[in-house]
Amino acid sequence: MFKFTKTLASIAVTSALLIGQAVAGPYDEFAGTTLIVNFPAHPHYDAVRKILPEFTKETGIEVEVDQLPYLKMRERQTLELAQEEGDYDLIAYVVFSKADYVYADQLENLARYYMNPKLADPNYDADDLIDGYVYNIGFAGGNKGYLQGKTGSLFGIPYGSETSILGYRKDIFEKHGLSVPETYDEMLEIACKIPELEPGMGGLSSRAASGHHASHAFLLHLAPLGGRVFDDSWNPIVNNEAGVQAANALKTIVDCGPEGAASFGFGEALGSFLAGDTAMFLDTTVVAGQIDDPSKSKVVGKVGWAMHPMGTRRGSQTGGFGIGIPKNAENKDAAFLLMQWLTSKKGDKMVAMAGGNPSRFSTHADEEVNAKFPHMKTFGEALQHADPDWRPIIPVWGKINADLGTTLSKVLTEDLDIQEALDGVAERTKAVMDEAGYYTWSQ
Repeated sequence: MFKFTKTLASIAVTSALLIGQAVAGPYDEFAGTTLIVNFPAHPHYDAVRKILPEFTKETGIEVEVDQLPYLKMRERQTLELAQEEGDYDLIAYVVFSKADYVYADQLENLARYYMNPKLADPNYDADDLIDGYVYNIGFAGGNKGYLQGKTGSLFGIPYGSETSILGYRKDIFEKHGLSVPETYDEMLEIACKIPELEPGMGGLSSRAASGHHASHAFLLHLAPLGGRVFDDSWNPIVNNEAGVQAANALKTIVDCGPEGAASFGFGEALGSFLAGDTAMFLDTTVVAGQIDDPSKSKVVGKVGWAMHPMGTRRGSQTGGFGIGIPKNAENKDAAFLLMQWLTSKKGDKMVAMAGGNPSRFSTHADEEVNAKFPHMKTFGEALQHADPDWRPIIPVWGKINADLGTTLSKVLTEDLDIQEALDGVAERTKAVMDEAGYYTWSQ
């Protein structure tokens, strides 16, 4: 169906040229083209769909959206990108898909598009894009193979940027004269003080379920507390002092959290905060819309936002999506124009006003955006510290991540000794990395 639609669009463009339609502006050549884009079922991309008609109005380029739940989206992309000619002209992806797609040579290097004066808008202002997200979601081939660096190239643009942020109950904090925590020690102290001040209420809502969720929560604390999973030679250091401190922080949060906290995934952690069962929430900025939605939240108007607390350094997570052009896309130039329009200052502000997650510093500081969404300024400040390397983006990470998350769950539920547990993870990780060839050049 998609290929048929695009064939008709191509005929329409050809016909227009044959009858003498003038080609003057950057979009004129592509008027009548139909782009097929693949987006996730996600609040940001719900907002994107609201602004796409404006793109068509300005450019004459039609856009059809195939919007799927994330896992189904990934499955569909895996099939499509492996074809000689795919249906999709533009796709959204998460950072681990970036690594897979670039390694398989399935995403366009964007250099030639930015070098083309007929396509590249000189007023685009790439420096305004959030640095950590450009490096995390867009670059490959640089430092460590997956970040920016002198050997790196750009394969996508961040679109739907998220970072970790601290939500707190303003009414509870005011009631008990509590100051918003700025450091980890302050946050952990308040987290365990809340159950005493408000019986039945947990201190901080967090992921902790065995597997991915426990690992994610641990990594949220590891980077700010000065840790990393590996050193610069790929030796596991997750079991050093910073790693132990991060695991202790997670255990304290769970012990002082609401009932059942050790089994919380993201949905349960957010649900607990939305229901008013916890006084703080530390996770992604994407939750702001749900917290302000009276059909989903019992804490509308009661939540304040603050930076991810300071450890030995400022550091918040990088998450969300990027957009890129498949190597087998049919309408690559027009797809670039859509990508450029969506991530431009104008497009970024439009999607923010529609309820999306902007990817530019200027959008977060915009007066009109902040008048509608007062939290945007704080989110923008947090994004200045977004850490593109808070977790390693390597092919074997899935196996290591599962082991880390399962082991941490035992720490939380079975009182497994933290140092012993992390020593075991480091030893098994070393074997995984050795088998994958990461020590070939150190022999």
